[in-house]
Amino acid sequence: MAAIARALISVSDKTGLVEFGKFLAQRKVEILSTGGTAKALAAAGVPVREVSDFTGFPEMLGGRVKTLHPKVHGGILGLRDDASHASAMRSHGIQPIDLVVVNLYPFEQTVAGGAPFDECIEQIDIGGPAMIRSSAKNHAHVTVVVDAADLAEVMRDIETNRGATSLPLRRRLAAKAFARTAAYDTNIAAWFARQEGAADGASLPDRLVLVGERTLALRYGENPHQVGALYRTADPRPGVANARQVQGKELSYNNLGDADAAIEVAAEFTEPAIAIIKHANPCGVAIGASLTDAYHRALACDPVSAFGGIVAANRPLNAEAAAEIVKIFTEVVIAPDADADALALFATKKNLRLLLTGGMPAARGPGLTARTIAGGLLVQTRDAAMVDDAALKVVTKRAPTAAERRDLLFGMRVCKHVKSNAIVFAKNGATTAIGAGQMSRLDSVRIARLKADDAAHAAGAAKSETFGSVVASDAFFPFADGLIAAADAGATAFIQPGGSMRDDEVIAAADARGLAMVFSGLRHFFH
Repeated sequence: MAAIARALISVSDKTGLVEFGKFLAQRKVEILSTGGTAKALAAAGVPVREVSDFTGFPEMLGGRVKTLHPKVHGGILGLRDDASHASAMRSHGIQPIDLVVVNLYPFEQTVAGGAPFDECIEQIDIGGPAMIRSSAKNHAHVTVVVDAADLAEVMRDIETNRGATSLPLRRRLAAKAFARTAAYDTNIAAWFARQEGAADGASLPDRLVLVGERTLALRYGENPHQVGALYRTADPRPGVANARQVQGKELSYNNLGDADAAIEVAAEFTEPAIAIIKHANPCGVAIGASLTDAYHRALACDPVSAFGGIVAANRPLNAEAAAEIVKIFTEVVIAPDADADALALFATKKNLRLLLTGGMPAARGPGLTARTIAGGLLVQTRDAAMVDDAALKVVTKRAPTAAERRDLLFGMRVCKHVKSNAIVFAKNGATTAIGAGQMSRLDSVRIARLKADDAAHAAGAAKSETFGSVVASDAFFPFADGLIAAADAGATAFIQPGGSMRDDEVIAAADARGLAMVFSGLRHFFH
């Protein structure tokens, strides 16, 4: 047990401050404080002693120096059971400080608010992290609190232990304290890196710093024998990690991953767009005159796979779109927002998880992606590139028509989000077949055709929608066989990066069948 006789409180977040101060005062604990915290306690009638009075040294440099003093850090770091420490403390008039309650200057919130550089610099706390680290290091004797949410537990522990705190609590709070200062410094380092262009594609930093706050403990990871959780980072892009769950069952690890994949596809388009995802791959994507129109056209691509899938919209959902979405079982719906009538319709499906992001993630712009490997991380800039019409190079005798060019660009925007080897058939702003994640491009074509034939049969159509469509390929055709198989499925035009040793062979095969083909010069592998 560590008795609490003296406490130092200095907080920017004053949640629960007065209640805690009164609790300590009732137990005759001397309270040291600074600036606004001292004023708030005094205004509430809580006896408080200014740190400057305690140290005999005034606050200076605009408040930059106030707790950086031997009487503060000696009082925190001194080992109570070490005779030499006790002697040194007596010799220098250093009194023990048993409880430290500190939360840091709101640097992260200042940055998130778009404050100018100099203002962000001023919100970098120095004395706070020093006191937190000192207290956490000496947790055998000192209790440290960095989160207002822990004040109630500290009060209960002090009551239970008659004015002292227990070692298990102090250890847990110390671990939390070190995590807080580590995260704080990491966010500062990441912000500095962004100012220098190190995180936006200009370069990658020599020392990468990442920090995440656990916001959701999951029942399990991808499988029941794995542990999973959601961590939120400082990434300002709207999306799954910052979404508000309006209704539905608890989100799973796979729900979150698929919902992220879905909203990223939908974000590629400015027109009303719907993306339906199953197992991290699109199974139907379309743009339309409305979300309802786009949903019907996306669903038609692969209605079997869409069952139990994830639906993303790139604009607020209305009742008309919601009424169509709830007609089949859907695991998750994610959108920027939804009106009251849409919310009422979704509420009729109590197991459907509805996520509202408040905005769409920018399809272009800076950012990093990371993947763990044994012993490290693979890090790269986001694939924010997308070819435009002016960049297309016609390589066949026949140039694509204006309608084909529009669909080629649409198809490639979807293809960017399909696992490689990726093949996307598209027509009139909607996918008609998708082949994903195969070891050969030819197999992706075959699977896409098979699924399209199944969809046509289920709809009672004479032939599949791949006839008269175009094909987007995320990488070059290494042989002509994939192109020929797609042509046999009814494709009339192709877009691919080019760059194969057999480009001439593939172009010749396209010319022999009167097909149009363009090279984009831009590969979109997605593993």
